[in-house]
Amino acid sequence: MEFDLTLVQKLAIWALPVLFAITFREIAHGYAARALGDDTASRLGRLSPNPLRHIDPIGTVVVPGLLILLGGFLMGWPRPIPIDYSRLKRPKRDLAPVAAAGLASNAAMAVAWAILLKISAGADGEPGIWMGLRYMSIAGITINLALLVLNLLPIPPLDGGRILIGLLPLRQAQALARIEPYSLFILIALMMTPLLKALLIWPMMILQSLLFMALDIDASSLL
Repeated sequence: MEFDLTLVQKLAIWALPVLFAITFREIAHGYAARALGDDTASRLGRLSPNPLRHIDPIGTVVVPGLLILLGGFLMGWPRPIPIDYSRLKRPKRDLAPVAAAGLASNAAMAVAWAILLKISAGADGEPGIWMGLRYMSIAGITINLALLVLNLLPIPPLDGGRILIGLLPLRQAQALARIEPYSLFILIALMMTPLLKALLIWPMMILQSLLFMALDIDASSLL
């Protein structure tokens, strides 16, 4: 959905959804790791809901801000939660559920924002307030679906790559893990081509359609 908004309005609408999305997905990773034996994030105070503990200046502020301004496909990254995989009960096997916790958190937040969207779309009262909440809800759905689909890519340290490492036989898992030092360069290369958007946009549209269908939200009547 396209909005005719000023720069300040765009930043105001996207700020909270982006901060919530990156904060709670990192906390989810940390809690999953703690449940499976590694309390590193807990001991370092990284399970806090304070977004400032999870912000990466480049990945959380500069990159998403520029993409919002330029109207590009929104992506970014937080300061990674510290996890000592050697402390997990079964390190290789437990990679998968720790990674999946991040995906689950984004799915849950997309649902929560969609419920808020449905409430705001049907609310009576001051139109400006409810319209702002509607825009913010749509931004929340978008960023969480974007993070969900992006992190399904089978590239470590993205969640999809971590899950594959946890599930593959040892030799194949080790081969995939060797890609990790080059993952940022791979993603930057994909961003410079239409390929990344092509890989992500259709799954996002399908997931949003299913979400709206499940909650009986009529997208054409929102704006």
